[in-house]
Amino acid sequence: MSEFIYDRVLLKLSGEALVGDAGYGIDPKVLKSVARQIKELVAGGLQLAIVVGGGNIFRGMSASAEGMDRAQADSIGMLATVMNALALQAELENIDVVTRVQSAIEMREICEPYIRRRAIRHLEKGRVVIFAAGTGNPYFTTDTGAALRACEINAQCMLKATKVDGVYDCDPAINPDAKKYDRITYKEVLTNDIHVMDSTATSLCKDNNMAIIVFNLSEEGNIYRALKGEAVGTIVEG
Repeated sequence: MSEFIYDRVLLKLSGEALVGDAGYGIDPKVLKSVARQIKELVAGGLQLAIVVGGGNIFRGMSASAEGMDRAQADSIGMLATVMNALALQAELENIDVVTRVQSAIEMREICEPYIRRRAIRHLEKGRVVIFAAGTGNPYFTTDTGAALRACEINAQCMLKATKVDGVYDCDPAINPDAKKYDRITYKEVLTNDIHVMDSTATSLCKDNNMAIIVFNLSEEGNIYRALKGEAVGTIVEG
């Protein structure tokens, strides 16, 4: 029995959130911090799935803007997410958290193929499942992949871990008067083009009544507090 307000959630980690002070790639300190927080959640009885982006290594849309074929660029980006997933798995298993990586692109030598029923069974057994390679298709972001997997595994909530402490009406890095929302509806996000996730991912969550909690990953303990029902970040629902 979980000690949290949800029993099963999906955690979406942006690739950029893993960079830390390194500037590129994966900061080992950030990876260790994330792994410690995940272990605490699993110990509390939470069934946890994870999707990791690949923007710390390669961004398909940026490469496409520079002239690379979009489908090819997105395929490279999906492979970057597999690298991050394997790195996180290694760190989790170093601290005795049983973990499985499932990839939408088959690469059986290093991870399992994505099979919905198998993923759910892993979660029921208390294993952390990391979904890699997005949806396996170009033109879909890892946000959309995360929303899709969250719905498929019947998660009750999606946590979106970023480098900012919630959702704002404009970029707080540019406008110091930016307003932070404690709660916001899917309709407000879509109508006002507020960048929580891409519109496909937001619409998928809206259609399946999947709450989204957006919070700052760099403050250790935020995941735990959010799942305890404390006021952390921004809740997107309704």
